[in-house]
Amino acid sequence: MRKPRLLFLTPALLFAGLTAAQAQNAPVVQQAETGTLGTDWTSPIQAGVQYISVVPTATIAAQNPGTAARVATYSVTFPGPGTYDLYARVRVGSAGANDDSFYYGNGFGLKSPTNDNDWITINQVAGVGYTTGSQVVDGAGSAQSNVWKWVNMSKIGGAETPISFTVTAGNLTQIFQLGAREDGFDIDKVVFGQTGLYFTVTNLDNGQQGSVNPPPPPFTPVGPPLATGKPKFLGGVYSTPQLPNFTAYWNQVVPENAGKWGSVEGTRDVMNWTELDAAYKLAKDNGYPFRMHVLVWGSQQPTWMETLSAAEQLTEINQWFAAVAQRYPAIDFLEVVNEPTHQPPNTTGGGGNYLNALGGSGATGWDWIIKSFQLARQYFPVSTKLMMNDYSVENTSASAQRYLDIVNLLKARNLLDVVGIQGHAFSTRPTPAATLTANLNLLASAGLPLYITELDIDGVNTAGQLDDQVQLAEYQRVFPVFWEHPAVKGVTMWGYRPGHWRTAQGAQLVNDDNTERTALVWLRSYVRTTTLATTPADNSAVSLYPNPVTNGYFTLRGTENVHTIRVVDMRGQLLREIAPRNQSSVAIKLNLRPGLYIVQLLSGTTISSKKLTIQ
Repeated sequence: MRKPRLLFLTPALLFAGLTAAQAQNAPVVQQAETGTLGTDWTSPIQAGVQYISVVPTATIAAQNPGTAARVATYSVTFPGPGTYDLYARVRVGSAGANDDSFYYGNGFGLKSPTNDNDWITINQVAGVGYTTGSQVVDGAGSAQSNVWKWVNMSKIGGAETPISFTVTAGNLTQIFQLGAREDGFDIDKVVFGQTGLYFTVTNLDNGQQGSVNPPPPPFTPVGPPLATGKPKFLGGVYSTPQLPNFTAYWNQVVPENAGKWGSVEGTRDVMNWTELDAAYKLAKDNGYPFRMHVLVWGSQQPTWMETLSAAEQLTEINQWFAAVAQRYPAIDFLEVVNEPTHQPPNTTGGGGNYLNALGGSGATGWDWIIKSFQLARQYFPVSTKLMMNDYSVENTSASAQRYLDIVNLLKARNLLDVVGIQGHAFSTRPTPAATLTANLNLLASAGLPLYITELDIDGVNTAGQLDDQVQLAEYQRVFPVFWEHPAVKGVTMWGYRPGHWRTAQGAQLVNDDNTERTALVWLRSYVRTTTLATTPADNSAVSLYPNPVTNGYFTLRGTENVHTIRVVDMRGQLLREIAPRNQSSVAIKLNLRPGLYIVQLLSGTTISSKKLTIQ
C-alpha cells in the first residue's frame, strides 16, 4: 500500500502567502493630483496637502461632468480580485451645501463626460464624514465643512445609489474616473478598500490594512440628566443631529433653528410648525422647561417682510407673536429679542428690515426693543418669563455695561423677567475667569436672574485636531464660573453631538459612536457632586388674600424675604411698587378698575408672580 506524502510549506512560502493576504487587505491609495487631470482641474498645495479642485463655473450639469475638462482619470492596479468600496479624503468649502457634490464613474473604464448613465452623482457631503484616527469610516459620519475628512463613497448617496467596484482575476489594472460638479469641493486622495473590511481614518491615512471585525455598537448612555435634583437646569438644543440620547443628559429644551421666524413662515401666511411642535412636545412630555428661540432677531427672518410698508410689517409682527402664543401656551422662557447689540432687524437678505416698524431707535436709543417686549406682554401669559439674549456681553466691561443699560430700560417698565447670556467659545476662550465673573456680577446688579443660553467650548489643538485635553481644561476653567454663580439659574448647551454648529472647532462632547469625550465624563461628575447655594426665599409660600378683591384692600403674608412688591397690569405697566423691610405681612390698598392684574414678588435674583382679580 502506497503511503500518502506529507506536504510541508517552507517558512518562505508561508511568508509569501501571508504577504499576499495582507496586500489584499491593504487599501489601494491614489493621490488625487497623480491622475490625468482635465484642464479645468487645479492642484494647489495648502498646509502641506496637495489636492485637486476645479475652477469656478457658472454651469453645473445635473448628472454628469458636462465636459472632458472636468474629468480626472486614474490607472489603478489592485493586489487581487474582489469587490472594493471607494473611499475619498475630501474637503467641502465654506459654501456648505453649494460645495459638496461630485461624480465618480459608474464602474471602471473611460466614461462619456455628457452621459448621465456613465456617472454616479454624490451629493450632500457637507454633513458627513470622519476625521478622528480611531473612527471606522463606514456609514455617514458627521464631520462638517472646511475640514479634511474621509467618506466611504460606496455607502453614501444624496443623489443616486452609490456602487462598489468589482475586479476580476485577469484584469487587476483598471481605469477609474472622477468628475467635478461644484467648485468648492477639494479631493486629496481616493482609496479602494476591500468590501467587507473596516478601515479607520488612521488606516486610510497611512495605507494600512483593514480589519474583518466591525466597529463596536454605539455607546448608549442610561441617564438620568446630569442636573437631576439640582436647583439649576442643564439644558440642550433641539435639532436632528442633537436628539439622540437627549434625555439621558439634558433637562431643558430650546429649538436651534425651528423657532426662528424665517423657519416657521418662510412663505407669507404658510406656517411650518412641525419641528417646533416636536421640540415643545419633547419638553412637555418630560416635564422640562421650554425656551422659545426667538421672536425678534436680525437674522433668519422672512425675506418677504423686507419690502412691506412699516404698517404692514407691524401687522405681521403682531400676527407672528399671536400665532406663537396661541400654539404654545406653556412657554417657560421666551426670547423676545435676540442679539440686540449685534444683529438688530434692520437689514435685508434675511435680516427682517423691520426695525423702524417697531419704533426704530427712538428717544431711548432702543425703542424697538421696548416695543417688542410690550407686544410680548400683550400676547403671552404672565407665567411665560420674557428674556433678552445676546453674545459677547460677558467678555468686556464695556459690552456688559451696554447690555445692562438695555436691561434696566426694560426692567424700569416691568417688561423683562430674565437675562440671557449666550456664552459661546469665541467669547469665553480669550477671557480670564475673573473677568467673566466680574461681568456676571455687573449684569446681576439689575436684580434679575441670569441664564447661560448657548454654551459651547471648543476642543481642538493648534493643529486643528480634536484634542480631549484641550477641551477638558477649558471646561474646567469656564463652566464652574457660570454654574456656581448665584445669579445664574440655568445653563443650556448649544449642541453636544457631532453635527454641532462648531464641529469644525471640536465643540462636540461625544464621538460619532456616542462615546463620551473626556470633558463630558468630567462634566457629569462635576455637576453631580458640586453643591450649589440655594435662594433663601420661597415666594410660593407667600399668600395673597382676599382674592378676588372687592374693596381695593388685600394682604400678602410670608413676605419676610421679599424686597420688592410690584403690581402691574396685563401689558406690564407698573401701577404700584412697595419695598417691604423684613415684614412678615404687607397690607396694600389699590384704586384700580375691575380686571386681572399681576403681583410680582422679587427676592434676591428671583422673581415670581401671582394673579390678582379686582371686582
